Amino acid sequence: MNIVITGVTRGLGRALAEWYIAHGHTVAGCGRSGPAIFDFRFTHAEPHSFDAVDVTLPVKVSLWSERVLGAMGAPDILINNAGLINAPAPLWKVPAEEFGKVVAVNLSGVANVIRAFAPAMIERGRGVIVNMSSGWGRSVSADVAPYCATKWAIEGLTKALAQELPKGMAAVPLNPGVIDTDMLRTCFSESASGYPKAEEWAKRAGPFILGLGPADNGRSASVDGFGE
Repeated sequence: MNIVITGVTRGLGRALAEWYIAHGHTVAGCGRSGPAIFDFRFTHAEPHSFDAVDVTLPVKVSLWSERVLGAMGAPDILINNAGLINAPAPLWKVPAEEFGKVVAVNLSGVANVIRAFAPAMIERGRGVIVNMSSGWGRSVSADVAPYCATKWAIEGLTKALAQELPKGMAAVPLNPGVIDTDMLRTCFSESASGYPKAEEWAKRAGPFILGLGPADNGRSASVDGFGE
C-alpha cells in the first residue's frame, strides 16, 4: 500500500513509518525537523519519500502533495499524525500565541493536509483518512484545555468528513492510546516511562490501521491494549 504520514520525525509517526516500510509498504512522510528528515532519506531510499514540511502552511502542504501524488499517486491511507500539546497550565495562563500554535498544528494542519490529498483519493474512489485523536478527544483533563479542544474538534471534523466522502472511502478518528513519547512526557514527566514505547505500539497500530475500511467510516476507533 501507499501510505502518507505527517509528523514522521519522532514518536508515533516515526514508529509507524518504520513499521510500514519494514513490512513492504511505500511511505511518504513529512515533519518539521530537517535533520530527522535527512536521516529518513538516507536510510530509506525511493520509492519512499520524506520532506520537511510545516503542515500549518497550506502553500507548503500543497507543493508537498503535488510531489507525492506525482510520484506515487493517491495514497491508500492518509494518516494525519502531526500534533502539538501545550505546556501544562490552566487555560487562563496559556499564552495566546501558544494556544494558537496548538490549534494551527492539530486542527488547521489536518484540514490543510486533507485539502491537499483528499481530491485525488476521491477521484480514485477509495482510500482511508485517519486523523489522530486522543483519549483527551473523548474526555478531558486539567491543564491541557487547548489540546483537549483540538482533539474534540478532530472527532467532530472527522465524523463530518465521513458524511461527505463518497461510498467506498472512510474517515476515522483514531485514539492511539497512552504511549511513552516526548508529548506524553510533557504531561506525565518521568512517569511516562511506565507506558509502552512507540515501537511496541506500532506493532499493533500498524496492522490495525491497515484493516480499516469503508465499514469504519465515521467510527471513533482506538488501538486496543493502549487505553487510558
